[in-house]
Amino acid sequence: MLTEFSLGDHVVMRKPHACGSNEWQIVRDGADIKIKCIKCGRIVMLDRGDFIRSAKKRITVPLEVDV
Repeated sequence: MLTEFSLGDHVVMRKPHACGSNEWQIVRDGADIKIKCIKCGRIVMLDRGDFIRSAKKRITVPLEVDV
């Protein structure tokens, strides 16, 4: 179960997508989580609870740049 994540993170989901990839990028964060498949670009919106249950692990954390 994944509890800490932010925009731009890449996450591994428990079930693979139809294209064969199970790596996704978080595009929107809020009550619903929007994720984008890294391989084919399909965007899926999940309820926050469903996302937390089905996310396996976080792969990358976005770099924060000071301007």
